[in-house]
Amino acid sequence: MDIRKKITFNYVALSTFSTSLLCVIVFFLFRENNRYHFLKRLDDRAKIVASIHFQKDPEKIKYYKALKKDGLEELIEEEEFVLKINSQNSFDYNTKLNLPNEFYTNILSTGKDFFEVDNKYYLGQIFEEDHQKYIVIVGARDRKGRDTTIYIVKIMLFGGIGFVFLAFFLGRFLAKRVINPVARITKEVKRISASNLHNRLPEVRNSDEISDLTNTFNNMLDRLETSFEIQANFINNASHELKTPITTIIAESEIMLLKEREVSEYVQSLENIYSQASRLGNLTESLLKLTQTGYDGKKQVSDIARIDELLMDVKSDLDKIFPDNRVSIKLNFAPKDSNLFLLPCNKPLLELAINNIITNGVKYSDNNEVFVMLSATNEMIKISINDIGIGIPPEDIPHLYEPFFRGKIAAKYIGYGLGLPLASKIIRMHDGELQVQSEQNKGTIVTIVFKKTNIKNFNVQS
Repeated sequence: MDIRKKITFNYVALSTFSTSLLCVIVFFLFRENNRYHFLKRLDDRAKIVASIHFQKDPEKIKYYKALKKDGLEELIEEEEFVLKINSQNSFDYNTKLNLPNEFYTNILSTGKDFFEVDNKYYLGQIFEEDHQKYIVIVGARDRKGRDTTIYIVKIMLFGGIGFVFLAFFLGRFLAKRVINPVARITKEVKRISASNLHNRLPEVRNSDEISDLTNTFNNMLDRLETSFEIQANFINNASHELKTPITTIIAESEIMLLKEREVSEYVQSLENIYSQASRLGNLTESLLKLTQTGYDGKKQVSDIARIDELLMDVKSDLDKIFPDNRVSIKLNFAPKDSNLFLLPCNKPLLELAINNIITNGVKYSDNNEVFVMLSATNEMIKISINDIGIGIPPEDIPHLYEPFFRGKIAAKYIGYGLGLPLASKIIRMHDGELQVQSEQNKGTIVTIVFKKTNIKNFNVQS
């Protein structure tokens, strides 16, 4: 069942239920109102019957009889009974009355009661005259009330059936009004494919859920288009970066195989092949690590490391690669509690990320000073890496996290454009934040922040 039919069905069901409930309430209220007014008429008759029975003045008796005959509406199958109550609280029973004992008991205890049988009402009431009590019972059939009730029931029945049909057509109309915008969006979305991701859904000016849905789809298409463009650039750049060393290796090998050469030439050729193969290996390893960071972060986090010790390990590795590096590590606001430096993490990956960032600082500052500052509080762990290098042009900063992207002023330095994107993904995997501030020809400040509220969410095996 599609949504349009569901909306119609639910609307008809709710309308039928609410109408039926309203009809039942109206029916009971109408019936109770009829009963109340009919019993009120019986009560008036009982008082007149008592007045006629107790009255000794012939003129007044004549007056009450005339009032009963001409002043009150005639009732159908009207009956009147006056029963004398004895001293033992018993009374003279009339055989014409076929009423339950409970009816008489209630009259004696409360002074008044009524009883209904087959749409005929009996009202009994106690009257007293000259210290003598009597039970006056008046009975009549409420045929008019019954006929009116049947008429009302017929109106509600046929009106209810008509309303159900009306609700069905109104439900279809309402469902169509509600679903049409969604159907239109579905139709437009089906037209969009990988070849025309530039298309967008027509904007809806109303501030409603349909407008939110349209904007959400358009925002998603923006992200998809950007992702496809990045993916295309990634493939092109990766193909180029992989093809260059492979082409060099093949060309070098072909040249060496053309004829016999001196040993020194073979050595030089092998050195070139080794250099290109090493470059190819490093590039492949970087691509693999970049892919690994796409896995579930919770599965990656398995260690608890002290961030200050991790920085010292990174510095030790840098000393082996760049013996003359001028990297200095400084603790700002060193806490008394060393446990504040503890960070749940995947230590090898996080070490790789920080190593990449510091290495960039060393490389792009031409081995100038690089300051690494660490601070830890109850709220966060913060690492700041400040170099005095070539800086980054403002137009290049939005593209820093795109794989293989390299700015124009960085072209003279050896690299693949994978270090910072890889570091960014690893830090995000640890629920950290990476911020880059740079000014061309003055230097760059890279800030890494791990908030303790995020750290608590890690699934750590200590």
